Amino acid sequence: MKPFRERNPVVVGAISLVVLALTLVAALRADDLPIIGGGDTYHAMFTEAGGLKVNDEVRIAGVRVGKVDEIALAGDEVRVSFKVDDAADFGGDTRAAIKVKTILGAMFLALEPAGGGRLAEGATIPAARTSSPYDVVEAFEGLASTSDRIDTDQLADSLTTLADLTRNTPEEFRGALDGLSRLSSNIAAKDEQLNTLLVNLERVSTVLDERDQDIIALMEDSDVLFRALVARREAVHDLLVSSTTLSKELTRLIDQSRADLKPALAHLENVVAVLNKNEDNLDSSLRLMAPFYRVFANTLGTGPWFDTWISNFPPVPQVG
Repeated sequence: MKPFRERNPVVVGAISLVVLALTLVAALRADDLPIIGGGDTYHAMFTEAGGLKVNDEVRIAGVRVGKVDEIALAGDEVRVSFKVDDAADFGGDTRAAIKVKTILGAMFLALEPAGGGRLAEGATIPAARTSSPYDVVEAFEGLASTSDRIDTDQLADSLTTLADLTRNTPEEFRGALDGLSRLSSNIAAKDEQLNTLLVNLERVSTVLDERDQDIIALMEDSDVLFRALVARREAVHDLLVSSTTLSKELTRLIDQSRADLKPALAHLENVVAVLNKNEDNLDSSLRLMAPFYRVFANTLGTGPWFDTWISNFPPVPQVG
C-alpha cells in the first residue's frame, strides 16, 4: 500500500475540503438526517396561527414529543409543519390545537390522539380537526356586535384611572410586570419538574387510598392510647410528683451524709492501700492454708469424732 506521505497533496487536500464541507452541512441540517434528527414530519391546517412560532413545543398529554419546524400560509389557512418523536403514538383521527403555555403569550402545539393505528408520516390534519386559542375574525365580529352596549363614559373613566395609576407609580408597576414575567418564565422552564411532581402526588394519593384501612386502624389505636392516658392522668401525675420528691430527698441525703462519708472513704482508702501492700503475703497465706483446710475438712467430714496425732509431743528422750 502506498504511504500517505507519498500521495498527491492536491488530491488529499481536495478530499479533506469535501469531507469538511459535508460535515458542516450535516451539522447545520442535523435535524433532517434520518438517524441523528429522528422523528416523523406531519402537517396541520389552522384558520389562525394564534401566536405559534417555529421551534415551539409539540405536546401529547402535557409531555413534549417534538417541535414546530415551519409555519406558512396556504391560501386562507395556515400550514404548520412539525416533527414528532418516533416513540409517540397517535391515531389517524388525531386533533391538533394551539394552546397558551404562559400568561405572557408563549404557545405550544397540543396533539389529542384519537382513532386506531398511527397517523401516516407526512399526513395533514385538516382545519376541521384543529383549533386556535382565538380567531381574529370572530373576535372582531363579537366586538362589532357588543360595541353598542359599551358605556363609553365609564370606559373613559377607567382608562383615565389606569393612566393616573401608571403615571404616579411607573417604577412599581413596571417592577410588578417584570416580576410576573419572571414568574411565568420560571414556571414554563420547570414544566417537566411540575409534571413529575404531579405524577408523584398521584402515586402518593393512590398509596394512601390503598392503605386507608391501615390509617384508620392507626388513628383508632391512637385514640385508645390517648383515652388510656387521660384515664391514668392522675396516676401519671402522682408518679411524676413522687419521682420529683424522691430526687429531692436523695439529693438532701447525699448533702447531709457528705461530711460522714468523707472520713469513711478516707479510711477505706487506707485499708485498701494496706491490702495492696501485703498482696503477696496474703496470696502465700491462702496458698499454704489450702492443704490444711482440705485435710481438716476430710477429717471432720466422717462424723462427730475424729482421730489425730501430734508429732514429737512429748519430746522423745535421747538415748546415750
